[in-house]
Amino acid sequence: MIEEFQQRMKVFQERMRDSGATLALLTDESSIAYLAGFWGDLGLDFGRPTFLIVRPDDSPIVLTPLMESEMVGAMTWVDEVLTWEDFGAKSWQKVLSGILGENPENIWVEPHLLPAVVRNYLDEQYTGIALNSISPIIGAMRVIKSEKEIQVMRQVGQIAQAMMGAAEKSLSVGVPEYESALALIAAGTRKAASFLSTEGWDAFISPLIHNLQIMQSGRDTSMVHRRASVKCYQKGDPVYFCFCNMVQFKQYKLGFDRMFFINEVSAQAAEVQEVAVAAQQAAIAAIRPGVFAEDVAAAANVVYREQGYETGYRTGRSIGVAYLEAPELKAGDKTVLRAGMTFAVDGGISIDGSLAGRIGDSVVVTENGCQYLTEYSRELLVV
Repeated sequence: MIEEFQQRMKVFQERMRDSGATLALLTDESSIAYLAGFWGDLGLDFGRPTFLIVRPDDSPIVLTPLMESEMVGAMTWVDEVLTWEDFGAKSWQKVLSGILGENPENIWVEPHLLPAVVRNYLDEQYTGIALNSISPIIGAMRVIKSEKEIQVMRQVGQIAQAMMGAAEKSLSVGVPEYESALALIAAGTRKAASFLSTEGWDAFISPLIHNLQIMQSGRDTSMVHRRASVKCYQKGDPVYFCFCNMVQFKQYKLGFDRMFFINEVSAQAAEVQEVAVAAQQAAIAAIRPGVFAEDVAAAANVVYREQGYETGYRTGRSIGVAYLEAPELKAGDKTVLRAGMTFAVDGGISIDGSLAGRIGDSVVVTENGCQYLTEYSRELLVV
């Protein structure tokens, strides 16, 4: 992957040059990972920003907390890794000022991702200097995935499949929700570990699957993002698993959702789930190069309306190294789909306080349509 990161940086610098961008200051973990090939678990939550500083005609610079620098240096291909300390003459503000200089011509940032503490520093330190948006440049690069990226995302899909299989096996009357979460975390971690080695860059990639599991059971399935609890399953319960904030490997994230029913399913619940699946399948059938993103959502909405349901959900979103990428499959998004784009595509109906129907898969756009990155039965799943 190191060569992939280096090639991306060359393209990024070329596009900076073409756009007149003289200095890019990147602070978002996903953007830094995309270009410099490293990430960590000690960031702004602990008041410790990391920066990637890029000029079109110079070697890039990484600025990171001193305590992170050894691991960062081992992961990244960037040669110049500078450090800052929590106090004294080497605070991040002082070190960053030395890198940027007293009067940069302009500074290009990702405005919607810029941490408040960094934005406040830039406003105070560089009064009158415009903060331009670098987001269109890096966003245009990230939207089309390379073959190596798609290979990694297929691995993520296999990890997700292992997790969903463990989730299904955990379902039984009397079992608490958190036991399912523990089972799928273990299964995903073991599958991720099978793709790693102890050599080179791989040695710094953790296989551990983590984050609070989004899942609901029984009447709570209408609560879209409820977390696993101590609640125990009952006969006839629907159980919904969403892996949107869990399935990630080498920084790549997928969307993947399934609904199960324990022992039996009511006629109403079966109908709602089948409509959700039909809407998702209509959306996936519409995906191909040349169509608008909003047209994919429109295909799903036709199914909802014909069956007497309304939905306030978007039909899908682009996936990659961030939890939310652009474009989105929703009304008003007129992005033209191209081969190499990757999406999470959902079918979703919620009947408040009662039940829901949901399904989600990830796909890659191909020259003739799309291919699944996630595989699991799309039939009515009664276990």
